[in-house]
Amino acid sequence: MTSENPLRYQTRVVNIGNLPMGGDYPVRVQSMTNTDTLDTKSTIAQAIRMIEAGCEYVRIAVPWMKETENLREIKKELRKQGYSTPLIADVHFNAQIAEVAASIVEKVRINPGNYLPLRVTRQASQENDPGIALELMAGRLSPLLKICREHDTAIRIGVNHGSLSERIMELYGDTPLGMVESALEFARVCESLSFHNLVFSMKASNIRMMIAANRLLAERMQQAGMNYPIHLGVTEAGAGEDGRIKSAIGIGSLLADGIGDTIRVSLTEDPEFEMPPAYSILQSAGVRITKTEFVACPSCGRTQYNIQEALRNIQAKTSHLKGLKIAVMGCVVNGPGEMADAHYGVVGAGSGKIHLYKGQKLIKKNIDESMAVEALVELIKVSGDWVEDS
Repeated sequence: MTSENPLRYQTRVVNIGNLPMGGDYPVRVQSMTNTDTLDTKSTIAQAIRMIEAGCEYVRIAVPWMKETENLREIKKELRKQGYSTPLIADVHFNAQIAEVAASIVEKVRINPGNYLPLRVTRQASQENDPGIALELMAGRLSPLLKICREHDTAIRIGVNHGSLSERIMELYGDTPLGMVESALEFARVCESLSFHNLVFSMKASNIRMMIAANRLLAERMQQAGMNYPIHLGVTEAGAGEDGRIKSAIGIGSLLADGIGDTIRVSLTEDPEFEMPPAYSILQSAGVRITKTEFVACPSCGRTQYNIQEALRNIQAKTSHLKGLKIAVMGCVVNGPGEMADAHYGVVGAGSGKIHLYKGQKLIKKNIDESMAVEALVELIKVSGDWVEDS
């Protein structure tokens, strides 16, 4: 895994409209509309709410040709209203739908397990010849790739656990290896036809399966000399706290490995609510900083000031300082050491007192806790790191 960011798996850059993905570009955040795609007004309104909440790619389901054709009107109206966010068509079964969508939107998602007709996968199984399978896929994919080249449209090869083709199931079972092989053989066909504008995804509702499949994908890509961007997400994560925790574990584990170029937090909620946890996951994983980060200890019997109130007050005053890490620690026993990478710190020093730090340097001692926020803000200002909240 080599990159200017040594913690990130180095993938190729794939252009998706005006917002490239991969390489050293930020890990992108995306979501999917849940309106009826034929309801133009509702779909546009929801897409705008998503975009204004921070969504960088908007995916739209196109189950039938009427919905696919309506993408033109949806895109036209969004552009008319000043929104240039790339659109993605979500295609599962129909090659003709994928081809029409590829001429309209910036990216098309296809599922290898569903995209090839059953008769094709059965014929490939009967022949028991990988070459035959690739030849059949090439015939199926060639028209789509031609349109994608003409319109500079990207393709996501989106594999879902539980929807692998009959042939893949026979060869590998419903396993991470089966998921990875399903994607890689599609990629090999695309490469044989000189098409490289690809993104992969390995999704599952089972977090362990999702993590294992993506780790294996990164490993197998390296072995094969491939470097396509990877889309991360836990499918059917649910809603509320459970959905957010599942997504944080699955997506966060892989981001910590350096894997992932775009993410979706899939919640059974209105899609605009997927953006805040997505950005929180990226921030916590240290791969995309979008807000102030606060480090705060849970406190213990050594803490002799109201650390909970101090944290709330400091957050209220400094939460707009994007990129700063501010520590609020209970005592001098562990505080200074455990906030080692913070830019500024408030550390309990005795009964109702705090010490003020810049980095590891002690700036001022024994400040009354009632003055902690003012003293911190003044230090940030004097140090040149303060900006006014817009």
